[in-house]
Amino acid sequence: MTMVAATTTIVARTATTVRCKRPLQRLLHLPPPPPQQLLLRSKSSVPSSSTPNNPADEVFDRSSNAASTFDVKYNLDSSPPIYNNKIRSNDFDSLLQKLPFSPSPDNTKIGWRRRQLNITNANPIKPYPKSSRISIRPSKRHPPSFFPPYAHNGSAPNNSSSTLDTVLLHNDTSIQRMRNAGQLARQLLNYICSPSIASVGTTTEQINNILHNATIKHGAYPSPLNYMGFPKSVCSSINEVVCHGIPDNRPLELGDVVSFDVSCYVEGVHGDNCATVIVGDVLEEEEKEEDHATAASGDDGVVVAHESNKTPITTTTTTAAAARDWYIPPHKTQFTSDEEQERIITARRLVQAALEARDEGVAACKPGACLTDIGAVIHAVSDAYGYDTVRHYRGHGIYEEFHRAPFVKHFRNEDRMELLPGMIFTIEPMITEGNAECYEWNDHWTVVTRDGGRCAQFEHTVLITEDGVEILTLP
Repeated sequence: MTMVAATTTIVARTATTVRCKRPLQRLLHLPPPPPQQLLLRSKSSVPSSSTPNNPADEVFDRSSNAASTFDVKYNLDSSPPIYNNKIRSNDFDSLLQKLPFSPSPDNTKIGWRRRQLNITNANPIKPYPKSSRISIRPSKRHPPSFFPPYAHNGSAPNNSSSTLDTVLLHNDTSIQRMRNAGQLARQLLNYICSPSIASVGTTTEQINNILHNATIKHGAYPSPLNYMGFPKSVCSSINEVVCHGIPDNRPLELGDVVSFDVSCYVEGVHGDNCATVIVGDVLEEEEKEEDHATAASGDDGVVVAHESNKTPITTTTTTAAAARDWYIPPHKTQFTSDEEQERIITARRLVQAALEARDEGVAACKPGACLTDIGAVIHAVSDAYGYDTVRHYRGHGIYEEFHRAPFVKHFRNEDRMELLPGMIFTIEPMITEGNAECYEWNDHWTVVTRDGGRCAQFEHTVLITEDGVEILTLP
């Protein structure tokens, strides 16, 4: 779950590395655990390279090649527009006139980017009826330790200096707790993102109930539920919704771009991750196989069969993590119209960019690196694809508190804080099809792009290790 922009208090301490001389936030070392056998590094650990790790210009070149390859394959013009902080919403229409497009017999004056914005604006996401909040009562199965502090009263987090300007350096015991929470959160995410669940005609309310029940069954509390009053157990953000979408009774439609932000509270800590799917963009044979796999996995379906018996997709990044991460089923190949085909293909492009952005952000992490490096490489991916990256919502530290320092910007910035072994935080870029300016609905949660451009998001929780970075949210 994303964290709204926050200002942290920088206190005196200076890093000594050549690349990242800057003040550091106050560090709190957790006490060492009792003596125990040395744990072997998890398979999700990614050793850092001895060479500079993915500078932004190299990332831009790599993502530009990936975008160009995609555009050639699907006959989309590959020249990206350039977005920056100076563009305002009232300037955006004039900018759109300059965007590249693929000529077509029936419409040669506007391109695919403008057409997709027009489609979204003609049929925007609107508030739909929702069921009332589900409450979980204390019981023998759910003792007080089962609940996060806000579960019963919806209280705001404690924004004290201990959470806003103190960065935790975790020990082996707290790391293992976070690893367990992260792995469960990922299994739950895999489950609801499977094509048999995130399917045409299913409502996000139904998916919320499936996720809620699976989370409870596995001894965890769904972290979003009643967090500052949030009424559901998962955030579901469709098309132009950037983040914090509230599940409702709107049926999912073919080609919808849906981000599911899944978090759980287990053993006193939070696990947090997010992924984006394209509804209905799967071969018919694959859909049938998914139905069978989900049925075979039992009531909760948390252990998703397709994760274990298929090769995960390899993105265009060069990180070891990317090669074994997010599985995307074979794409739909038959379409009822050119408009449907373009809608889905351009959605694939946006999702590919968001996945690359997250993976490049992860790859920028290693001890001695700069916090600002993460935003720089994510912004480079966004630029390479001709998209924009949201600035108002950020990644965050996470532990017993849902959100805490450090706060991770997904755009170019000057937050020059040295990354040290033991730090844990999320990387969760939100990449927009048009301009990243966004606003919040009157429900005080749902955030949408101002111009109607679709948005895609992927998220990992990561740990800085002695030799690189470990992804805690792998299944």
